[in-house]
Amino acid sequence: MTHFGILCPATDGHLNPMIALGRELQRRGNRVTLFAIANVESKILAAGLDYCFIEKSRYPQGTNIQSLSELGELSGFAALKYILNLMKEEVHLLLSEAPQALKNAGVEALLVDQTTIGGETIAEYLQIPFVTVCNALPVNQEDTIPPFFTPWSYNTAWWARLRNRAAYLLMKRLTQPITQLLDEYRQSWNLPLYCDTPKRDSFSQLAQLSQLPAELEFPRKDLPKCFHFTGPYQDPSGREPIPFPYEKLTGQPLIYASLGTLQNRQHYIFQCIAEACADLDVQLIISLGGSNCSELLQQMPGSLLIVNYAPQLELLKKATITITHAGLNTVLESLTNSVPMLAIPIANDQLGIAARLAWTEVGEVVQLSQLSVPRLRTAIQRIMTENLYKKNASKLQAAIRRAGGVIRAADIVEQVVNTGKPVLPLVKE
Repeated sequence: MTHFGILCPATDGHLNPMIALGRELQRRGNRVTLFAIANVESKILAAGLDYCFIEKSRYPQGTNIQSLSELGELSGFAALKYILNLMKEEVHLLLSEAPQALKNAGVEALLVDQTTIGGETIAEYLQIPFVTVCNALPVNQEDTIPPFFTPWSYNTAWWARLRNRAAYLLMKRLTQPITQLLDEYRQSWNLPLYCDTPKRDSFSQLAQLSQLPAELEFPRKDLPKCFHFTGPYQDPSGREPIPFPYEKLTGQPLIYASLGTLQNRQHYIFQCIAEACADLDVQLIISLGGSNCSELLQQMPGSLLIVNYAPQLELLKKATITITHAGLNTVLESLTNSVPMLAIPIANDQLGIAARLAWTEVGEVVQLSQLSVPRLRTAIQRIMTENLYKKNASKLQAAIRRAGGVIRAADIVEQVVNTGKPVLPLVKE
């Protein structure tokens, strides 16, 4: 038995897949403990995993909720800068408190979310193996792959490569304060400094796991040999039950709309979605994700059902279309059920994910700057009447089934621990 520690952001988009992976490892006889701030305790304990507070006194119950509420009102570059500031605070918290907490708990290996900066430094300091888990869009840099925070499609032309390099340089500049903080800790722990090895990334050299099926990603040519496209990590039994009025379903084609639990407080987007569907023969279900704007939408015409939270996995089995902010978990859960999408990306990797949806033709994309009721209604009608989107969504559903999902990911994690060597794909992925 191995005691695994999990380090990941305390948001549903990262917690849900990491919980699924943790539960699979636990079913195999391992112990799994998630280390995070206090306000996700109930979610972790409900999933049956162990939980450890990190500096509970500094982050009382509700602190993270307030920060995420502020983030929910932002979009684009402003949201990216806000998240980077939050990440710097998280890095300082992790590096100052997590090593001792992990040591006290007897953790023997780490699962580190790719966006949890500092995980590699902690693993190096404790001299334990770790696996990088890409619960969001992979951020591994390549000249032909646009940065995750851009809406750009795949293009190998010289000008596109130059554009991508410029954006990566911008990102490096924005994250410089975080890198400097990391090096302060690394110097005090006698570890090699990032500033002395600028080409080195902070990801595992034993195994890197991505929730994407390879068919959803742009063509990659420079990933490390230990990178694996495993498909999504889903475990409905590990989620807290959510009540839903199923008796109110009308039998009309169901459109499920959600902007996730982060960028969901821009109420006008929900308003546009409701108005676009009002004159169509559909039933619209809007999951507010805790944004509490239901009073603004209750008077909308049409067959409209609004809930604060929805049992997403269950509703997607009945959905004809998903309207989404292009958060990766909603995208993957829709494709698992071969549901085409209308994406309205708001910030962060949602822009890059939406670009991949357009590239694979599993849906339509309406950029926030071009959002209007007529544009949304036209896109919805096109997705409903043209078979191309459903056909391509079904192809990606099949790719997800082939990828192996959480079982394959857990196999790789256990192989890392058992061998201490990089895990390479058996076949081309």
